[in-house]
Amino acid sequence: MRAALQAIITALGSVLMLGAAAIAGRYLVIRRRTGGEVLLAEAIPVYSAYWREQRLKHGELLYVAIGDSAAQGIGASRPWHSYVGVLAHFIRHKTDRTVRVVNLAQSGARVREALESQLPHLAKLKPDILTVSVGANDIIEFDAERFEREIRKLFGALPRFAIVAEVPCFYFGESERRVRIANDIIRRIAGEHHLAVAPLYGMTRVRTAARTALRDVAADFFHPNDRGYIVWASAFEPHLTGALRRMKSTDAVSSPALT
Repeated sequence: MRAALQAIITALGSVLMLGAAAIAGRYLVIRRRTGGEVLLAEAIPVYSAYWREQRLKHGELLYVAIGDSAAQGIGASRPWHSYVGVLAHFIRHKTDRTVRVVNLAQSGARVREALESQLPHLAKLKPDILTVSVGANDIIEFDAERFEREIRKLFGALPRFAIVAEVPCFYFGESERRVRIANDIIRRIAGEHHLAVAPLYGMTRVRTAARTALRDVAADFFHPNDRGYIVWASAFEPHLTGALRRMKSTDAVSSPALT
């Protein structure tokens, strides 16, 4: 009897300890996330200023990015560690040419802001490479009809060589269900306009294991960190490699060797 009582007391103690650990863990996560959100918010004007400076530089190739805070690199240790920065380095390495980067992205941008604020700037440029990753901020107050209408308008204004991305995985809950609807829309309309689609959802979805996912996110548990942005860039790279190969072939045809 005494042994049974002792076992019950030990079990109850273990349950209480696990409960206390869970509460403490949740508190630390909330505290870290709150602090992380403040730090990342403070980074927005700094990262925006960095990309404005990049616009003024010269390059043999012009890479233009349309997007939101992820394109700016919020969550990365440095703005050039964003997926846009990683892709710009990729282009330089693959072509051995200098690259001017015009990052039109705005923190918090939804598809409607891309239409209103970013497309007018794109119309004044002649990019060699164009990436588009926007839509994650539309998930919070998701309206499928409006999303489809705006995506159709956005994709219809892009050149055929643009590479558009899926919305990344939100992992669980109602947001994840909305993401899947949004991505169905993105893939369908991209197909109508013959645009390449970077499989960002799939690339982030396969990293859903808790340990891996936590290694990929910044302090706010939402934006990617340096490691996460490498994953994002890898979703674009196969299509980007094809685009650079076609560009090289076009250059060879338009500039035949002298005989």
